[in-house]
Amino acid sequence: MPVSLIILILTALFLGALMRATFGFGDAMVSMPLLALLPIDLSLSISLAGLSGLTAAAMSLSGNFQNVDKPVLFRLGIMTLSGIPAGIFLILLLPAQSVKLALGILLVVYILSLKVLPTSASRFEHPSWALPFGFLSGMLGSAYNFNGLPVAVYATLRKMDPLQFRSTLQAQFLFSGFFIVIGQALGGLWSRPLFMLFLLSLPVQAVAVFTGNRLFERIPAHRFSFIVYTLIFILGVLLILEAR
Repeated sequence: MPVSLIILILTALFLGALMRATFGFGDAMVSMPLLALLPIDLSLSISLAGLSGLTAAAMSLSGNFQNVDKPVLFRLGIMTLSGIPAGIFLILLLPAQSVKLALGILLVVYILSLKVLPTSASRFEHPSWALPFGFLSGMLGSAYNFNGLPVAVYATLRKMDPLQFRSTLQAQFLFSGFFIVIGQALGGLWSRPLFMLFLLSLPVQAVAVFTGNRLFERIPAHRFSFIVYTLIFILGVLLILEAR
């Protein structure tokens, strides 16, 4: 593999890890489109993004587990496991472009609706609200590595404070990502180039996580929610454009 190609792959993984370390989600939405532009197999892109996201979540969560909303994490985790097999059927039953288009429209409509129909966090305190979002996280994660988006939406509906938001998302991704990566391995997506690239990416991800942690500390709490809403809206638009 040419050195120039390896540098481009590591750059895509760096940007994804930086996104995850700073905001707690969105790494696959950044790294996957960039990797898709490179002349490498789709299976390598998916498995590399999965392993890298799992590693970035583990690095980011280190020392912050006390900030995780553990009851929410438990409920999300249980439903995530049930959603992982559904992701396999999703790939088989529906074209990827249709799913991305529907998901993108839902994200854009959700953000726009906040201006018209402001939500109260108390409405989403009931434990049952975690169940559908956990299921969607497992389903979209096993299919497209998009397991962070449903949980990010759920956390915004609960209006978590920035530190709890970021830590809970990292913990949920660490849990769900482990099983998703195992599923990818059993599905035959792992290869020798994957391990070489993953090992090369570790120092790059460490720098990304360190940088992301510093950026997170510099974001005022009152601006964090606005940035997250903006990111969800942008990711929704990107999904719609990608599906065209």
